[in-house]
Amino acid sequence: MTGSVNNTASSTYLDSMRWQDKQTPTSDKKSDALTQEDFFALLTQQLSFQDPSKPADNDQMIAQMTSFTMAEGISNLNSKFESLSASMTSNSALQASALVGKKALMESDTIDLGDSGVGKGSIVVEKPVEQLTMSVFDGTGQLVRQFNYGAKTAGAVRFEWDGLDSQGNRLPAGEYKIKAEGNMGGQFTSLPVATFKNIDSVNINGSSGIIVNTSLGAVKLTDIAEISG
Repeated sequence: MTGSVNNTASSTYLDSMRWQDKQTPTSDKKSDALTQEDFFALLTQQLSFQDPSKPADNDQMIAQMTSFTMAEGISNLNSKFESLSASMTSNSALQASALVGKKALMESDTIDLGDSGVGKGSIVVEKPVEQLTMSVFDGTGQLVRQFNYGAKTAGAVRFEWDGLDSQGNRLPAGEYKIKAEGNMGGQFTSLPVATFKNIDSVNINGSSGIIVNTSLGAVKLTDIAEISG
């Protein structure tokens, strides 16, 4: 009886123990971009097929070379602009993050009395007034304090409320209603008021730039008159 030995398993095991050459993956996909080498190859091919009796016009050749150089330069410039834009966006985001926790002067008919017990803002006097007043109301609509600033010329009138009512009592922190009026020719007219609001967060919008989020909602940084610590 003649026996036979199957060497298939043994051969496979020995092959697995041998040093395997590292296979470097190759890609058959080629770039569609026309490089400078491709252009000169085409130019050389064009010259090789030209009629010796009618050589190519030097001006035409120079124009072709100039056009390709300009196209390549514009492509490189676009790439650099994209890199610059990304860098500027990152820088803007870093600067915008420093605004969180600060206060933005925004047009509002309310004033925030914080833990410091002081509220600040600005009254916009559009025309000269004979008498300027500002009234502060609590959450129930009750008048708690009134300021008389006298006659004022056109411009911004800064004010600061110490958080006290008309009897000198300290009022609790919170949001209070305010109303500014100017007496012009015996008639009182309401005037715009801007107060400082806390900046809760910021974000970067590609088309709108830096957006600041406060209790009044989202507003562009360019629309904010003043930033205060």
